[in-house]
Amino acid sequence: MAETSTQLKSDAIFDQLKLHLSTDAGKELIKKIGLVYQINIAPKKIGFNEKAYVVDLKKGETKEGPYEGGKPDATFSFTDGDFVKIATGKMNPQIAFMRGAMKIKGSISAAQKFTPDIFPKPSKM
Repeated sequence: MAETSTQLKSDAIFDQLKLHLSTDAGKELIKKIGLVYQINIAPKKIGFNEKAYVVDLKKGETKEGPYEGGKPDATFSFTDGDFVKIATGKMNPQIAFMRGAMKIKGSISAAQKFTPDIFPKPSKM
């Protein structure tokens, strides 16, 4: 029953982020943060069938797939649902981390700069 490409809710957030990084607000983030993050999203359980994304706040780009330029400054792992909650501001990242809903590898100081503010606010209809 394995699907070849699982459609994750997170995909839409990364698409929005890609557009956001090309705006002036996005360029400010790149100047302010200047770090590279890898985000692993699992459909249901962290560590299984994860899909990797790179959010490069040095170059200002996001792409699907693992980071290939050495090691990212920090790597996060989430389930799809928890990532969406954090990116949309419905879950506090610190609480997510304490509950085990978010796993972090790499620099903790770099990880602390990765906040929901990086993501564009859902557009108001």
